Amino acid sequence: MSDADLLNRHIAGDPHAFSEIVKRHRDRMWAVALRTLGDPDEAADAVQDAFVSAYRKAESFRGEAAVTTWLHRIVVNACLDRMRRKSVRPVADDELIEAAERDTPVPDQTAEREVSMEVSSALKLLPADQRAALVLVDMMGYSVEDAAHVLQVPSGTVKSRCARGRAKLVPILSHLRNRSDLSRVSSAKGAELRDG
Repeated sequence: MSDADLLNRHIAGDPHAFSEIVKRHRDRMWAVALRTLGDPDEAADAVQDAFVSAYRKAESFRGEAAVTTWLHRIVVNACLDRMRRKSVRPVADDELIEAAERDTPVPDQTAEREVSMEVSSALKLLPADQRAALVLVDMMGYSVEDAAHVLQVPSGTVKSRCARGRAKLVPILSHLRNRSDLSRVSSAKGAELRDG
């Protein structure tokens, strides 16, 4: 059953349809929130807020985009709301390591974790709008057009936010450029950082 069918069943009163949507998409939504906020607890709260909002506002889904795009938009907005309401507290190194260990396989990936932590720290230095655009396009692999749908801005705005964000990240992350261990970095732009 498609996501749109499940959403329609939820609107029609099926008590199990929305939980299936949550099961299908919670991990990816949490990844977006974590990369946007940089704090596992804040990310979990943002995802919870987003799913509650989606549950309540399901009738507002117009079907102009995929359900996943609609959910990403809600998650990104929940993250941006949290960032606006209060400064996200700095994340302790042990919290990032703990989160990385939960999400990575057992083999030693110390270098990969270090790079991931450095990228996460650098992302926190960017304005929220640039960070959200970079997370969607460079880390989650969204097309510029899909990211524009999620962020509810023109494609050109996403492009300029990404360009400005990347320009700010280059001097901060330039030391990673020639590292051979970046080949395993899971972000879509890992190779671009490595290869220049």
